[in-house]
Amino acid sequence: MNLAGGLNRQGQTLVLDLDPQGSAVQWASQGSTRFPAVVKRPMPKFDGASIRKTYSEFDYVVMDCPPSLESGATLAALRACHLAIIPVLPSPVDLWASLRLPSELELARQINPGLRSLMVINQLEPASALSSAMHGALEEFGLPAAKTAIRRRAIYRTAALDGVTVYELGRRAEAAVNEFESLLEEVSHELA
Repeated sequence: MNLAGGLNRQGQTLVLDLDPQGSAVQWASQGSTRFPAVVKRPMPKFDGASIRKTYSEFDYVVMDCPPSLESGATLAALRACHLAIIPVLPSPVDLWASLRLPSELELARQINPGLRSLMVINQLEPASALSSAMHGALEEFGLPAAKTAIRRRAIYRTAALDGVTVYELGRRAEAAVNEFESLLEEVSHELA
């Protein structure tokens, strides 16, 4: 959602909440002010191939997917998007789950040959040895990782509770905004 907030500063952004939990819609509905990007649930028969036509008025479409490659919605999103941004926690379990990713991405590329991917380490704890080793582990397994990692910060939870992004939280969110600005530079480079 913070990524969508940053993208919306560059152009009109839509968030499609494909996760059955509906966390993106819930986040956007928490605040007393309108969330900076448009957030909606897609039609029940989500068709990834028609996204570009259906939502052509938007400069960016962010698809919030279930955290599983088993999900039909996730697979449909991979077949339709330009760039898959995949958050990964600095944990062995997340790393092991990510090892299936290259083969799943190759399957998606049969339908969507231009698909790119970028793993983003999320909830990084710099003092943790595991967090410190995560970039190297992703690289070792051939998983493309963003240089920018998103640290574990209370301000991210505050933004969700308030139904906003870190961009709306002023100076107290400055470090978090800087993280997302750095990530957005990498995303822009991947999309260029």
